[in-house]
Amino acid sequence: MGFIKNSNFKTVFILAFLVGTICSGFAFSQDSDTARVIAPPVVAADTAGTDTAGNVAAEADPDSGDTTVVAEAPAATVEVPPGAVAAAEDKLNLDPQVYKNFFYGLLLVFLICVLVGVIGKIIQVYELTRRMNGKDTTYYLYNFNGVLFLVALVLGLYGVYWSYVHHGTQSMRDAATLHGERIDMMFIITTIICTIVLVLMHIGLFGFAYKYRATPDRRAYFYPHNNTIEKVWTIIPAVVLTILVLFGFFTWRSITNVSEEDQKNALHIEVVGEQFTWTVRYPGRDGELGERNYRLTTPLNSLGIDFNDKKNWDDQLGSEIVLPVNRPVRVQIGSKDVLHSFYIPDFRVQMNAVPGMKTYFQFTPTITTEEMRDKLGDYSYDYVMLCAKICGGGHYNMQKRVRVVTEEEYQAWINEQPYFFTEELRKEFKVSMATDNDADAPLLANAN
Repeated sequence: MGFIKNSNFKTVFILAFLVGTICSGFAFSQDSDTARVIAPPVVAADTAGTDTAGNVAAEADPDSGDTTVVAEAPAATVEVPPGAVAAAEDKLNLDPQVYKNFFYGLLLVFLICVLVGVIGKIIQVYELTRRMNGKDTTYYLYNFNGVLFLVALVLGLYGVYWSYVHHGTQSMRDAATLHGERIDMMFIITTIICTIVLVLMHIGLFGFAYKYRATPDRRAYFYPHNNTIEKVWTIIPAVVLTILVLFGFFTWRSITNVSEEDQKNALHIEVVGEQFTWTVRYPGRDGELGERNYRLTTPLNSLGIDFNDKKNWDDQLGSEIVLPVNRPVRVQIGSKDVLHSFYIPDFRVQMNAVPGMKTYFQFTPTITTEEMRDKLGDYSYDYVMLCAKICGGGHYNMQKRVRVVTEEEYQAWINEQPYFFTEELRKEFKVSMATDNDADAPLLANAN
């Protein structure tokens, strides 16, 4: 094989083997070190009667009946600082499997290289044997490669079928919102078209490679250009892609372009992202969210809520997202620091949370959490809101549970949620009931 002849294969393999052996030895030494246990010193009592503190013990003489006082030296104790023990344990607790995995992986790569080299040598010997017997040494390889193309085609198509059967149901559950059904339909149509193209193109590619393989009585035909073929494979994909793009565009417009009447009838909530948490704000009995201003942000007022706007006085803090079923929900989305993304997979809801900008998404949940649990047979299942933008080291922490409940359960839950406008915030912004009119007094009283 030219690969072996023209490279320092043996030298590289020997060096890799030596490195792997060293790493393996180090791994086993780490394993033995980890097995050691650092135990605190134990002072054992002397059999003659010395207690654990090393005090003087009395021993009775069985012959005389007298008691002899025997002074025993206290056992020496060594005190080890707790911090030193913890540091030593952390230092020795490095998992040796890390080194073993590295060594085994490195060894596997080079074993594969050796296997390829051996197979190449076998083929080379076979070619020499055929040549000595006066047989063909070229075209039989073309036939062999053509058969391999057919085998790869059959295995690949079976892999597509297997993936659809076993992974299809795992990739997507039924949507739990009204608009989610339209998004799922768009996704299914796109997947069907792409699958048809995938199957036909691979049948053509692999089938042509087999059918037009080189033979002694066939000469290649030089076919540089054909306008008809160029038009076909340009126009047809362009038309299909245009249809898919327009389909997606109108579906998205129908979801995001909500009429003013529908907006008024929806439950308004606000979700604000920051590194690395979400804050959820519900409107009070007035059904409206007040304004925020980042200049008003303080340790007590982390959202910068403008309490001069009286709509904010009855706004409530949600410990989780709880939504009534079959009721439109309009989410106002924002960010305090970097770009985040409000994402609820089961609802087919995703919208970027942009600093300094309000974005919105309106949807109607149609399946309660309990109904979804019954549907899946998983009675610990919950909807979850995630961040779909990698926003930093704690990105994985940006999760919040979402519950869809009945209207009665929602009202009972919302009545228990605390107000943003607490007594501390009232003092901070110097707002008192004495300076407000009678209509506002109940709101301030409920804020307490």
